[in-house]
Amino acid sequence: MNGMRPRSGRPLLAASARPWARALLAGCAILVAVLGALFARQTTADWLDHAVDSPIISWFGGRQTLAGWLAFPGTPIPAALLSAAMVVACLLTGRRNGAVLAAAAVPVATGLSEALIKPLVHRTYLGQITYPSGHTATIFALAATVTVLLLAPPQAAGARPAPRPAAARAPRILISAAACALGVVVIIAVIGLRYHYFTDAVAGAAVGTGTVCGLALILDLPAVRRWLKVA
Repeated sequence: MNGMRPRSGRPLLAASARPWARALLAGCAILVAVLGALFARQTTADWLDHAVDSPIISWFGGRQTLAGWLAFPGTPIPAALLSAAMVVACLLTGRRNGAVLAAAAVPVATGLSEALIKPLVHRTYLGQITYPSGHTATIFALAATVTVLLLAPPQAAGARPAPRPAAARAPRILISAAACALGVVVIIAVIGLRYHYFTDAVAGAAVGTGTVCGLALILDLPAVRRWLKVA
């Protein structure tokens, strides 16, 4: 307590990172809106989707089982398990805002994708509504959450940042990069399975990433941090 007022909890984003998070959120929202407007009610691939999708579909022609395994991380069960693991880790380290982010990221991203954007755009592929990809929204929400949690400042709010040795930063950066690489693998797999066009997958990645940016910015509001600190 500081003057009988609760102090804010540790922020998810460093002050220098918040303008980048806002810019990334805006960019993701614009990308999803523009592609959605371009592909609304579309039932066939455009030239870009055809150029990207065709070689991937051909390569996975006799490897559908492999494609299914590669797409598996973007499905509900592994996503729920990974989210739960992050929630537990955050609670054990006293990061309540991190636990809320980890718990909310995938449900919010998939809710936006499945309940709002897909019915609104109504783009179809082989008779199924596909824009944006729920698989890639899920995996990129997880990847973005991992990145925020690992690269967030370790000190309490208002404290002077302590320099980290390069040896301590490297594993965090590698884990975040691996999570993003897994997202790319899921994109390739869902194209190979003919679940989605390439642009569906790109929009899904934007939904997942933008959702985490938006949630992190909300959770970093002083009033929200104070509430989480004393809740």
